[in-house]
Amino acid sequence: MPRTTKVDSPGCPPLRVLTFDVLGLVKVIEVRDRLGGALQVVERWGVPDSSKSVLAASMNDRRIDPLLAVARKNGMVEVLSPINGDARASFSNINDGEEPDSDVITGLHLFQKESPDSSRLCTLLTCTTKGNASIKAINFPDKSEESAVSSMKTWRVTGGGSVLCSKVDGVEQHALFGGKGVELNVWDLENSTKIWTAKAPPKNNLGIFTPTWFTSATFLSKDDHRKFVGGTNSHKVHIYDSSAQRRPVISFDFRETAIKAVTEDLDGNTIYVGNGSGDLASYDVRTGKLLGCFLGKCSGSIRSISRHPELPIIASCGLDSYLRIWDIHTRQLLSAVFLKQHLTSVVIDSNFTMKEPVVTPRENEVQDFSGTDSNDETTDSDDDEEDVTPKKRKKAPKKGNGASQKSKGRKSSKKLKG
Repeated sequence: MPRTTKVDSPGCPPLRVLTFDVLGLVKVIEVRDRLGGALQVVERWGVPDSSKSVLAASMNDRRIDPLLAVARKNGMVEVLSPINGDARASFSNINDGEEPDSDVITGLHLFQKESPDSSRLCTLLTCTTKGNASIKAINFPDKSEESAVSSMKTWRVTGGGSVLCSKVDGVEQHALFGGKGVELNVWDLENSTKIWTAKAPPKNNLGIFTPTWFTSATFLSKDDHRKFVGGTNSHKVHIYDSSAQRRPVISFDFRETAIKAVTEDLDGNTIYVGNGSGDLASYDVRTGKLLGCFLGKCSGSIRSISRHPELPIIASCGLDSYLRIWDIHTRQLLSAVFLKQHLTSVVIDSNFTMKEPVVTPRENEVQDFSGTDSNDETTDSDDDEEDVTPKKRKKAPKKGNGASQKSKGRKSSKKLKG
C-alpha cells in the first residue's frame, strides 16, 4: 500500500477561477465565503467535444469590459466575455487546405493595452508549433454584423523544430519562444525582430549532449525582459540573463520528470515549478535553492500554474482533473475541487468582489414609526380584560379528611414499632 498523508484544508478567501479542459469546456469556480470556504462550480460554458480541446487561454483582466481569449484544437480562436461566457468574436487560424492537427496553436496572448476604442477592438498574439507567429486586431461589430479580423504582423519564429511555449512580458513589448529543437529566443514585437538567442548548454562529464527541449518559459519580472526562466523535458530549470551571457546563469534539477509549468512570483525572485509527476515547489532564482515543496501530492501532471495578483495564493491544475488553491507562504493546500475532465489551463479573475447581502424586513413584522409601541397597547388591554373577569376562589380542604389521614399515619407507625 502506498503511503498517504492527510492534509487538512482550511479553506480559501473569496475567489473566482476559470478552468479549461480537453473537452473544450470552460468552468467557473467560485468561493463566496469570507471566512474561508470551499471551491464550488457555479457555471459551465460549452458542449463537450474533443475536437474543441482548449490548448491555450489568455485573459484581459480589466475592471470594465474584460475579455477572455481561447485557442482550440480545431484551429478556432474565440474571444469571450469572462463574466457570462458570451461569444464576442471568433476566427480560424488555419489556412486553406491545411488540416487542424498539422499546425496547432501553442501560444496565445491577449494584449491589455487600451486602445482609443477598447470596447470595440482587441489585439491578439498567436504562435503555432511550426513557428508561425502573428499579431491580429479584432473589431467587435454590432449584433447584425460579423467580426472583422485584420492581420497586423506575421513572422517566422524558427526554421526548424516545434514551438511548445511562449510568453509576453509585462510591458507587452517583447515575447519569448522555445520548444523542441528551439532554443529560447526573445523577439521585439514592435519591429518583429529577434534580439537574443540562447546557446545550448555544454556536454556533461560523460560527454553526453542533451538535446534542446523546452516545455515552459516565463519572464521573471514585468518590467525587465532580460531575465527569464525555462523548464525542459529533462527535468532541468534554466535561469537566463540576456545582459550577462547566452548560456544559463543558474541551472538545477527538479525531481525526475519533465517540467510542465513555470510561473513567476510578484517579487521577481521566486518561481513556482510543476512537473509531470504532480510535484509542485518554489525556488529562489537568485541562488537556485529550493524554498520548499507544497503539501499534498497531486496524482497527475501539472499543466498550468497561475499566481493571484493581489492575494498570496496560487492555483494549479493538471491531468488529475483537480483544481487546487495553495498558500504561497505556508505552502499548504487551501481548497481543491474535482472537475471530471483533464485540465489544460487556469486563469484567475482578480476583480471578483463579494456583494453584501441586502437585509429586508420580514413580511409578518410591522414597523410602527408613530412613537408608540403597539405591544404595550395590547398588554394594557389584556390587563384591563383580566381585571374585569371575576376570579374563582379555591375550595379549602375539609378538616375531617385531614384528621383521618393523621390517625392512619399514627396507626401505621404503631404497627411498625410492634
